[in-house]
Amino acid sequence: MRLDQNQLNELNEEYSNKSPEDVLKWTLDNLHPNVALASSFGAEDAVLIDMLAKINPEARIFTLDTGRLNQETYDVMDEVKLKYKVNLEVMFPNQVEVQDMVRKHGMNLFYRSQENRKLCCGIRKVHPLTSMLSTLDGWITGIRGDQTQNRSDANKFEIDHQFGGILKANPIIDWIWDQLWDYIKTNNVPYNKLHDVGYPSIGCEPCTRAIKPGEDLRAGRWWWENESDKECGLHMDHSQESANLK
Repeated sequence: MRLDQNQLNELNEEYSNKSPEDVLKWTLDNLHPNVALASSFGAEDAVLIDMLAKINPEARIFTLDTGRLNQETYDVMDEVKLKYKVNLEVMFPNQVEVQDMVRKHGMNLFYRSQENRKLCCGIRKVHPLTSMLSTLDGWITGIRGDQTQNRSDANKFEIDHQFGGILKANPIIDWIWDQLWDYIKTNNVPYNKLHDVGYPSIGCEPCTRAIKPGEDLRAGRWWWENESDKECGLHMDHSQESANLK
């Protein structure tokens, strides 16, 4: 199923004030089993996994194991599998690409330059994501509009030109941090215990730290870089997407 821009605009207008569950139900009704949630097992994805399990227990969920994740992330993966009985699809980076990168640039290349960091993100995250999305008609994400300037322009439904024009559903794009935790506590949802020690945003272990009081929720991601609107390449600049449509 592929939507043109007019159909997409109508869909976004229809669902502008509807709940994340409504967005998920439409997505699953129209695209399952050729759609999947991409989960990094942060609070956003914990909420979406619980919603998906209630709407359709057969909904697909995949994750990218970069080889550099925290133990707490692996722990919550197991909790999720036990609670929801889901068949979690784990994607790994290409072994040869990782070996070549590490031999040429070292294990911790990302600290030395943004170019190196994006190379590492590309090999460990973007390439396996691209491989998975090439088999799907759509994907579901846990991005929120208040996370970065790039994400503030995202809609609940998008055409993802970065990944072949498939549908991208962002059910909680208009949620704030407190809404996530209200849902998690009310529904007894398994969550990553790094959240309890100051990690609002969770990525790879060497590239994520706890934030300090008063810091932005994304300040712990690639904290050594100066840019404020940092991304790993999974979520394209939406202004560029709009430009591509003109």
